[in-house]
Amino acid sequence: MLETYGAMPVSAHRGTKAQLKVSLGLGLALLASTALVTPVMAQAPAPSAPKAVAAGAKQGPEEIVVTARRRAESLQSVPVAVSVIAGTIALKDNRFDIQSLSAVIPTVEFRTSSSNKDRTVFMRGVGTISTGPGVEPSVSTVLDGVVLGRAGQSTVDILDLDRIEVLRGPQGTLFGKNASAGVVNIITKTPSHEFRAYVDGGYYGGGEERRIAGGVNGSIIKDKVAGLISVVSGEYSGNVRNLFNNSWTNSYDHKGGRGKLLFTPSDDLTFVLAADYMHSRDYVPNGVFVSTNRTAYPSGAVSTNPALLAQLNATGVNPSFRNKTVSTDTNSNIRDDNMGVSGQLDYNFNGYTLTSITAYRKWKNQQVQENDQISGLSAAFRRAYDIGKVDHHTVSEEARVASPKGGFVDYVVGAYVLSAISDEVYRRDLQRVISGATVLDYGVAPYGTDASNYSVFGEANINFTKSFRALLGIRLVRDEVSYYHSRVSTSPAADVPGIAQNFKASGSLSKDGYADRLGLQYDVTSDITAYATYSRGYKGPGYNVFFNMRAFDQIAIAPETSNSYEAGLKAKVLDNKLQFNLALFDMQFDNYQANFTDTVAGAFVTRLINAGKVESKGVEADFNAFVTDRLTLTGAIALTDAKVKRFTCPAGATASCFIDGKPLPFAPRTKLNVTADYLVYTTSRFDLNLNTDYSWRSKTQDQLTQTDDTIQPSYGIWNARLTLADKDQNWRLSVLAKNIANKHYYSFLGGGNLGGLTGWVPRDYDRYFGVNFHKDF
Repeated sequence: MLETYGAMPVSAHRGTKAQLKVSLGLGLALLASTALVTPVMAQAPAPSAPKAVAAGAKQGPEEIVVTARRRAESLQSVPVAVSVIAGTIALKDNRFDIQSLSAVIPTVEFRTSSSNKDRTVFMRGVGTISTGPGVEPSVSTVLDGVVLGRAGQSTVDILDLDRIEVLRGPQGTLFGKNASAGVVNIITKTPSHEFRAYVDGGYYGGGEERRIAGGVNGSIIKDKVAGLISVVSGEYSGNVRNLFNNSWTNSYDHKGGRGKLLFTPSDDLTFVLAADYMHSRDYVPNGVFVSTNRTAYPSGAVSTNPALLAQLNATGVNPSFRNKTVSTDTNSNIRDDNMGVSGQLDYNFNGYTLTSITAYRKWKNQQVQENDQISGLSAAFRRAYDIGKVDHHTVSEEARVASPKGGFVDYVVGAYVLSAISDEVYRRDLQRVISGATVLDYGVAPYGTDASNYSVFGEANINFTKSFRALLGIRLVRDEVSYYHSRVSTSPAADVPGIAQNFKASGSLSKDGYADRLGLQYDVTSDITAYATYSRGYKGPGYNVFFNMRAFDQIAIAPETSNSYEAGLKAKVLDNKLQFNLALFDMQFDNYQANFTDTVAGAFVTRLINAGKVESKGVEADFNAFVTDRLTLTGAIALTDAKVKRFTCPAGATASCFIDGKPLPFAPRTKLNVTADYLVYTTSRFDLNLNTDYSWRSKTQDQLTQTDDTIQPSYGIWNARLTLADKDQNWRLSVLAKNIANKHYYSFLGGGNLGGLTGWVPRDYDRYFGVNFHKDF
């Protein structure tokens, strides 16, 4: 039985409606499972990543198969800018989540926070930070064909990863909903009838990090039923010291499992039933103090805060760019349960492939935050403590058909339905010293949303010749969204610091929209293809529903649309020893849904608004070169110019709005990654490989409000790994070195709630070493 998060007031009507929709979802899932007796066409299960060839036998890069257009295609022939990371590589490099993987994907940035509810992915400089349930992210995350509606659902530990496909630019014609900036397509391993078992273990310094995982795969009923089950447990003691109670924080404890059953009643029919569960307990400080000064925009004036500096120094905290300490009464933490069940039915008939994916997902999250970011209570500094709870449910159904290839027209068409219900409760407790007496205040706000999405979609190739084709795609969308909000405060008719007065509101809307894609592709030779596409991105409407919501926040957030132009070249040359891909893009966004840092009742908030017009232009390139039979070089670079074209200042804003022409946050102008893999020694039994990689990015603005102090300086991270593999006994042992040059950086910079500047300390802030062991049975 799942652990409950405690009792806080939520509308009984909302709970009843949620139960009805959850029941509907379970009914759909059961209906899909019984469909084994009724042929329903489906796309064959996503192919696994190709197995590695023995290093001494390499003749060129292997063919990488992706499902970027909802059917299996070669990466080098698909007319989409795609980056692929194999699960085996992620495991070897100690990268188990989207945040750590984003470091090696030049087009992707990750915005962290003390709660995964507030974390999100940016692609080509575009993304939406949605702390509330009213709007979804611009970058859609898809897990085994199932859309994850909230960004926080995608930030947990990934178990049994086969590969991740990162599709850049609008992908709304074929992928779920709200993929206006791109898609992170996560594919986990599929069962097979061949018996396989494995165990992974890892230990890493710089915080006593431990991870162990294991799984077994094989036939349950010969040629009819196969199963796979895996479990994982990971712990990390942290790399930030809380001086108040002399404890380590910035830590985690993750435990979970994933299981799949593959039914093959006939050669043409398969059904995969999947379930996963991950429990996470993360202790992430609400930032460490980098400075007690703040810089104003556009004047550049620097304001000092000697009282805050004295308070921090008195507790042992010395703000600087090398700070890794806090002094807080409470270790900010999150408790997260992320789970789901899905059924994918596949049926092939006369060359056609029909797919049905029915899914139910549930996400429960509780965050506890030290809002004031200091310890102690005085007349100069208040104490504030936050508790937020999320209960999110989604039910979805997708059905699509893929035609045979080789004719004049081949296509994928389908329909999609999603229902998502989010209920949240957020409470803030406040203590102040007034005239020598301690005054207690609090505010509590139950709020939530009920959203439905209906769409039909299709994408086709018109093959004029074997080498020249046109691309046509469209998705027609209808969104229906309603919300409720009710805040009660101990100061019902006036604001107190960080807590607005009593407020109650509700509303609903419905909106029709569309996304499309037009393009041309020409195969210059069998090894070189060029393409040019126009795509219209569409991201649905919503509401800015959050704890300190006010009357002017009731205005609905209009749909975000984009016009994207992309041209690309993909080639294999030099007898297939060099593969390279090049993409040029120009994306223009209208009604950009963005978070604007502002203040409400003296506390920082990020208000979700339609920010106006923004653009992102640039060029991306990646390559894979087999220099010799022993040496392989891979790399990627992104040059991005993402900026605000015309900013629309929100009603009631207190911060500066003069940011036209300024860069978008989380959009470095240059980001690159280069990896070298060298076979040092090989025999008939043993291989010794040296792998080293270097990632670099230019200075980056972390806030839309454009203060100079929130610009992250440029930095580069160098890692290395030495691996000994026993081919007879099927084991490998790797020794890792992370951040070898010991370059310090913060993954995010923002304003402190009591002033100053705070930063979030990443796992590899300091150099550390580790060891991985993998054994196949």
